[in-house]
Amino acid sequence: MGANLAGEVAAENFCETTIGCRDTKQGPLLRDIIQTDYFRVVVVDDEDTVEICGALKNIVACGAGFVDGLGLGDNTKAAVIRLGLMEMIKFVDVFYPGGKLSTFFESCGVADLITTCYGGRNRKVSEAFIKTGKSIKELEDEMLNGQKLQGPFTAEEVNYMLKTKGMEDKFPLFTAIHKICIGQKPATEFIDCIKHHPEHM
Repeated sequence: MGANLAGEVAAENFCETTIGCRDTKQGPLLRDIIQTDYFRVVVVDDEDTVEICGALKNIVACGAGFVDGLGLGDNTKAAVIRLGLMEMIKFVDVFYPGGKLSTFFESCGVADLITTCYGGRNRKVSEAFIKTGKSIKELEDEMLNGQKLQGPFTAEEVNYMLKTKGMEDKFPLFTAIHKICIGQKPATEFIDCIKHHPEHM
């Protein structure tokens, strides 16, 4: 997992990635097999956090796309990225206790989050979702040749987990993104979620 968009990796532009592996023998072996002079690999033993980062960043990227679609600018997008990172950390603390904060500062964490919020397809389709008024399904068909977007699906799964624990209000960014994706909340209310986020209280 990491900030390694496929096209840029194929072009052999420098990037980093993170492997989560608890096996102290297998981890270095995997690194040595995969690593090149332009594709650098860091191995950490925090497997769960590496995987969770790879999923949750797609939710935040949808929020970044909403910001772009609403024309709110880079400062607002930076706030969404920061608040999204805070909710990612909190999610791991609640559902996967024992995760390491340091893992969020590897390529699988903040680096992948930034890349996805500026260059990924979740951001791109979410921007179009706001600008065109078309459904996610329509945009998947038009922009992704029918492939499924990860962000809305992950947001739905995460929302189910949050509802089960009665914690939707503790993750207002994730919750708002989910509700906007399914049409329960207008995108114009997204900025209110950012303004009144608990991290600002």
